[in-house]
Amino acid sequence: MVIILHNIRSIHNVGSIFRTADAAGVEKIYLCGITPTPFDRFGALLPQFAKVALGAEGSVAWEYKKTTLGAIKELKKEGFKVYAVEQNKKSVPYYKAKVKSDSAKVALVFGNEVRGLPPSILNAANKILEIPMVGVKESLNVSVSAGIVLYGLRY
Repeated sequence: MVIILHNIRSIHNVGSIFRTADAAGVEKIYLCGITPTPFDRFGALLPQFAKVALGAEGSVAWEYKKTTLGAIKELKKEGFKVYAVEQNKKSVPYYKAKVKSDSAKVALVFGNEVRGLPPSILNAANKILEIPMVGVKESLNVSVSAGIVLYGLRY
């Protein structure tokens, strides 16, 4: 299982997703667009990232990709099924999706904290998954969403 992060703004969210990905056994994280990487341009670990990730940048492989669509296209060529996580008319609850959680060929796409995932990425996905909301708020923090879906599909 791999994760694709589309234009995540907060380095704290990225660090938290790395830490959760390590715990859930994620193989690799693709950091796309404006999503920050763990290291600055000089190769130094960013303190804000390190504070949250607690070393997960060393245990979870990661790669920067300029575009999310490019990452999705590459993964599909490698046989991955791509699941976007977003509220949408076409989405299904993540726990009802027929996702082979033990398959190494699953890619989960999480989007920007404010804008989510654009139609182009939703259209490129094999399926759109959502976390049902019953409260007043219509969304969760992206790192919380990643944890729920990762563990929900894994176990």
